[in-house]
Amino acid sequence: MKVSIIIATHARPESLARLLASFKPQLRDNCELIVAENGTPAPIKLPNPEIVKLHLHDRRAGKCRIQNLAIAKATGDVLIFLDDDLFVADDYLDQLKRFFVFHPEFAAMKGRILPQEDPRRVVGQNWVYLDLPIADHGSQIVEVKGVLGANMAFRASALRAVGPFDERLGPGAAGHEEETEMSARLRRSGYRIGYSPNAVAYHEVDPARANRARFIRIARERGRCRMLHEPHTKFDIAVKNIVASARVAIASIMRASGERIAREERRLAVARGMQDALTPPPLSATDQVTNYSQAPK
Repeated sequence: MKVSIIIATHARPESLARLLASFKPQLRDNCELIVAENGTPAPIKLPNPEIVKLHLHDRRAGKCRIQNLAIAKATGDVLIFLDDDLFVADDYLDQLKRFFVFHPEFAAMKGRILPQEDPRRVVGQNWVYLDLPIADHGSQIVEVKGVLGANMAFRASALRAVGPFDERLGPGAAGHEEETEMSARLRRSGYRIGYSPNAVAYHEVDPARANRARFIRIARERGRCRMLHEPHTKFDIAVKNIVASARVAIASIMRASGERIAREERRLAVARGMQDALTPPPLSATDQVTNYSQAPK
């Protein structure tokens, strides 16, 4: 089995260096590593360039766009996608290959993602607002609903059958939900997704990400992104907002834990983001002039 490792990166040279170093001892002849860089004026100077088969670069921002280009160039039977702000366990590639060899029923894999350090110790009480893509469903291989973009893999045949990532979504575009949309498309096509507890990646714990305003903003962005690829009625969104608001109020009245309150605040922010998507932004003065000039005489 040949595997293609696709690492999407944007302006994180130190983090990328650590991820590449974690792969270096694991690479064999049946592995190719592709660095997919986007949104920077010029390509960075790669650490360990000898292990990188292909370094793609696009000045334009857009994680999905550069990943789709990497997919077109990749030659592996399995395509692995990793973010640049994590590193992999010593046996990551062996465990990933075992997953796809011994579980032919799955077309895609959601890998395990653990924090590199204890977030509570690193961040303090604000750890509840730390928006990290953690994935830990236990120690057994199980079927799951979707993948998580920081550590995921697909059989190339399935990925090419359903088509590329939706370039309206993801970092550098609408911001999020590209893996959610892809997971839904796979399931609609009859493919199954499995969780591997042994394909482990460790995510950096950045205290700067433990910020309530950032946490709420990202959740609201996710709500707007969701409206790009899922159908929701106005009534459905109104109900979501009412229920989410009530849950926040109840959690506050009951003096629930900070973790519970943060979870409910995120639910409400997503619902409000979905509501935002129903209301077009007001026209700027420039837009109004443009629209007037283009109106039929």
